[in-house]
Order: sequence, then structure tokens, then C-alpha cells
Amino acid sequence: MITLLTGTKGSGKTKKLLALIEDAAAASAGHVICVEQKDALRYDVKTSVRLVSTDYYGVQGFDAFYGLLAGLCAGDHDITDILIDATLRIGSRDMDELAAFLAKVNKLSAEADTKFTFTVSTDTENIPASVLEFCELK
Repeated sequence: MITLLTGTKGSGKTKKLLALIEDAAAASAGHVICVEQKDALRYDVKTSVRLVSTDYYGVQGFDAFYGLLAGLCAGDHDITDILIDATLRIGSRDMDELAAFLAKVNKLSAEADTKFTFTVSTDTENIPASVLEFCELK
């Protein structure tokens, strides 16, 4: 399952994401991972949640981003939730590329039995149907 948190910059997406991370950490019988571009959330996330910075690993673009997510799932079969901040800054602002990326993540989600939550910095009306085909909005 894929959930999108949408809204323009400053609309509270990261705050909502942090609340979802807390909820996932409390409810999970496995592991919870938070992926972000930099390491800005390190003081906001519980130590039981693994924090991964894409900048640290040189991840740029949706192909490398998918490789990171797939590698996390392949390396740890106990991951229940992966929550991602700054999706478009990590991948790109191209909505067609985002749709193709989410189609692959949707398959990964089903195969790995892992829930994914992404923040997307744009208004919901700017997101094409091809993106929403795989996702629920929150």
C-alpha cells in the first residue's frame, strides 16, 4: 500500500509524516524506516526508527531511489513501514517519472508486504491520475 501526503511547501506534510512515523513505530511488530534527503529529522524520530539519508548514499533520480528502497526491503524482511520525506527533491519533479516510480514501488510493496508513505510537495489537483492509480491520499 502507498500513501501520499500532499501539499505545498510549509503546509505541514513533514509534521504529519512525523506523526505517522510515531504511530507506525508504536504499532509495528517489525522495523520502521524513515527516508529523507538530508538528515534534518534525526532529532525528531525515535531511535527505534532507522533513519536513512539519500544524500549520504548519493541517491538522485527515481531509478536510484527505487534501488535504495528495494535494497532496504531485500536486506531486511521485517520492515513493515517505510516513510519518505521530500520525494520530488530526491527523484524529480516530473509527474510521469513519479507515476512510473510509484508503479514499481506498488509491486515492491505487495511483494515485501511493506507500507510506503511519501510526501509530495504539490497540491493534490496537480497530481495526475496516473500517480493516484497506486496511492491513497492522506
